[in-house]
Parts: sequence; C-alpha cells; structure tokens
Amino acid sequence: MPEATNNHQASSLSATFTPAHLKFLNAKLEKLSPEKIIEWAMVSLPGLIQTTAFGLTGLVILDMINRIHIDQHQKRFKKSGYDSRRHPVPLIFIDTLYHFNETLDLAQRVQDHYNIPLKIYKPQDCETTEDFERLHGQRLWETDDVSYDYLVKVEPGRRAYQELGAQAVISGRRRSQKGDRAHLNILEVEPGTGLIKLNPLATWSFQQVQTYVRAYQVPYNALLDQGYRSVGDWHSTKPATNPDDERSGRWEGKSKSECGLHVDYFKMRAEFQATQKKKQALLAAQQAAVEQKQQAVEVA
Repeated sequence: MPEATNNHQASSLSATFTPAHLKFLNAKLEKLSPEKIIEWAMVSLPGLIQTTAFGLTGLVILDMINRIHIDQHQKRFKKSGYDSRRHPVPLIFIDTLYHFNETLDLAQRVQDHYNIPLKIYKPQDCETTEDFERLHGQRLWETDDVSYDYLVKVEPGRRAYQELGAQAVISGRRRSQKGDRAHLNILEVEPGTGLIKLNPLATWSFQQVQTYVRAYQVPYNALLDQGYRSVGDWHSTKPATNPDDERSGRWEGKSKSECGLHVDYFKMRAEFQATQKKKQALLAAQQAAVEQKQQAVEVA
C-alpha cells in the first residue's frame, strides 16, 4: 500500500540515525544557529519538507529558508536567468476548514511575499466546512476530539507526506512552549514511522522569535496584535491567558497540548478506528431497533 511505501522511505533515512548518532548530532546542532541548522538540513536530509499553520516560529523558519536559498544562489546564477526566489523546501499548509479568516489571509500574503506555491491539504473528500459537517456532523471537536484531530490534521498530514515523498519534516516547535515540547530535541526520529523531524528553533524563546519577525519584517497573523500568541482553529483558540505560557489560549479546559500531528501516529489511528467501529455498531443497533419496531407495528 502507498502508506507502507512512504514509511519505508522514511525508515530508510532514519535507519542511518542510530540512537548514538542522534545523540551526537543533537549535541553538535545545539551549538549552531537556527540558520546553520536549516542550512545543514537542506544539504543533508533528502525528502525535506516544512509543515506550517503560520505560527510565528514557522514563519521565521520559512523566512530563514528563503534567505539561505537566495544567498546561496544569487551570485552563482546571477547571469544565467535562474530564479533565485524559487523556494527550495516544499511548504505544506493543512487547512482544517476551521481556521480563522486572519490565518487564511496570512496564507495568501505569505505566498505573495515569498513567491512560493503553497501545498494545501484538507480533510479527505472535503472542500468546505459544509462538506465536512455533512460527512461527520457538526461540532465534532466537542463530541469526539480524537476523531476530529485525526480527520482534519493527522490524515491530511500523512497524505501530504505520502504524495510528496517526505522523509524529513521541519516543524516550528520550541521548548519554551512547554508541555510535551519542554524537552524537545532539535533532531528526532518519529517512533514507528521513521519520519525525521527537525526543530531548528527548539532553543529559542517567544521573545527571540518576535524580535526576528520585527527585524526582518516577516508577515504575521493579525490576531497576534489582539493578544493571541498561538493560533489554531477558531473554536479552540483564545488570547493567551498566561503571559508565561504562549499556548495557554489553546484548548481551554482540556488536558491536551498537541493537536495530533506530533503524537504517536499509530496509537492515534488505532483510537480513531476503534471510535469509528463503536459508532458503526451503535448505528447498526439503532437501525435494527427501528426495523424491529416497524415489524411489530405491521404484525399488530
């Protein structure tokens, strides 16, 4: 199956990184600037892509990639007509269909600013919110958040990895975001899938990210000027409630700190499949009860 093929590709790359090798590389990468980490990855990691929801860290990484690329090529190809603005790392945006309008506006501004074709992935067989709710019901995040995360984020993300032949993914996670990210390594191998994950700004604080954005005039989400610091879907995002925790505005009242893209893929898929089986069994039981009632009426 295609998924197995993609897992094989990622595993082939990750097989070169033994635990000892990973430890050695992370020790070296810790001493490098994010720009140098990204530059190393662009040369060393085949099948490299970037996923982003256009948070500040992802935008900084995108800008760094663009600057590195221009710097490497503008002199070498100055007289050849080579388009040095052509972005070298495929950029993936997972459109959950529940993003803020400000996020969608930013996505377009980023494409225009960097002259980059954004690769957009949506939930399977859905183009609009109406499509999704017709298939899965309204406010699914309230009734079954595991299925919601799997359907709008995990499945589209894995589909993107497969179609683009991804073996390594750049993410915008940082240790200062706390929660499951507090002990983040710069270079990781995802258990089970073998996918390489690179977190080049793992050691940066929110203030460092914000300073870079201002210094280089990086496009950013207008919601940040309204007190937001981490922006996800509109229904699970509010302005930060704790100044020391930039993700404090996410999933208020829930004991979760990740949306599904950075948790155990196979565990989450198994949970989703188990939930679907329960729903199907319940629906079958309800239909059987209706049919039994109709038969009783006909007999009477």
